[in-house]
Amino acid sequence: MSTARADEHPAVATASRKIYRRVIVLFALMMMLNQIDRSNIGFAQEDLDAHFGIGAAAYGLGAGLFFVGYFLFEVPSNALMQKVGAKLWITRICVTWGAVSASMIFVRGETSFYVLRFLLGVAEAGFVPAVLFYISSWLPNRYQGRATGTWAVGALFAYSAGSLVSGPLLSMHGFLGLDGWQWLFLIEGLVTIGLGVVGYFLLDSRISDAKWLTSEERTQLSAQIATEQATDAQQGSTVRAIKTLLRSPAIHLFMWIYFAVQMSIYSTTFWLPSVVRDIGVSSDNLVGLLSALPWLCTIPYLYFVSKRGDRRPEQRTTLMTTSLVLAAIGTLAAALIGSWLGLVFIIVATLGFKTVAPIFWPLLRERTDPATAATAIAVINSVANLGGFVAPYGFGLVKDSTGSTKLAMLGLGVIIATAAGATLLVRRIPLRPVASPAAIDRTDSDPASLPAPQSPTGAGLDEPAQNPR
Repeated sequence: MSTARADEHPAVATASRKIYRRVIVLFALMMMLNQIDRSNIGFAQEDLDAHFGIGAAAYGLGAGLFFVGYFLFEVPSNALMQKVGAKLWITRICVTWGAVSASMIFVRGETSFYVLRFLLGVAEAGFVPAVLFYISSWLPNRYQGRATGTWAVGALFAYSAGSLVSGPLLSMHGFLGLDGWQWLFLIEGLVTIGLGVVGYFLLDSRISDAKWLTSEERTQLSAQIATEQATDAQQGSTVRAIKTLLRSPAIHLFMWIYFAVQMSIYSTTFWLPSVVRDIGVSSDNLVGLLSALPWLCTIPYLYFVSKRGDRRPEQRTTLMTTSLVLAAIGTLAAALIGSWLGLVFIIVATLGFKTVAPIFWPLLRERTDPATAATAIAVINSVANLGGFVAPYGFGLVKDSTGSTKLAMLGLGVIIATAAGATLLVRRIPLRPVASPAAIDRTDSDPASLPAPQSPTGAGLDEPAQNPR
């Protein structure tokens, strides 16, 4: 983590470093297993088809039904998290999605496949907004971009690790009477359950509960975050907050951008192994190795983007636009060229769409009232995740109809290009007021000196633009 600035209390920097090592690394591991457990069906697709007749369209529908469950239960899960505390809720999510993922060994046809995929979405619902809210509640603004980026790296390692271990797990066919695809689901699900149990002993719901921080670190960190997120105590109900957010054109803009990003992520996640096989690769181990390449190549660029966004916040919209342009160019070129060169352009596309999140969420928080920030994250994430339903199912329908995913990739490229254009409008959304360093210093001795509260109506999301980034 960065060292303390001249206008920042040293205890804030030391506390942030401790949080990074203890909490953010844990979240990165959880995110890794989260992505593995939701996407490992991509490597079991041929077995599911061979054993139970689950073809391309049925596979795409099952892959997408995960996001229907996720969408329906995302906001309720977020509301419950704020009632019971982040420690219990995040670890509960981790354990239950691991259990459902392991239960995929009981798939016996399309119906059981659909039901378990839907339940996996229900189990995972709330994980992403809970972690993002946790990060924003425990770390000052200047540390959040890198923390989110590091957490997002967990997803990239997930796709890479998931690809690399899938071949060996599938090769366990017949061991103890289970097929290789069953070992794939069982082992990966049990590892997730174990990490959820470990997380219960490492997480705390509030900074004041963190005994691994010194008294001064807890005090100064709480004061810093309170200053940055100062707002009216009367935040209103979740339902009222959702209604307010859904009336905001800016929220719809953010939804569309992230919807396109999710379409890109999950079309690649669920169909990349199939694309690699279409090139002519038949070995499970080689399919896994080649499927890992796009995610591995993205890791250095993700670190660059997240770090640059933290150091130069005024460049965040430019970075996000650049990432989406890369995604659009890579997707369109991969669709038009195909074959081995097409795989190279898939790597370019992945460099783009997987580096949006570390920029996207800080941009949203900068423009959202703290009173509705958690709800805004949950609403946007849940609606945008429906892109994870549309893309896999659409790809499956196209492949069943044409024998190829080329037309689906062309359509996806156009959608990403429109999202890249939409990022230019983000510059017109005003920033919410941020406390000055002098105000932060005053809070050390006088909590009453916090900035005047903002009206909890969406943080000027519909007001004229000022100070755009």
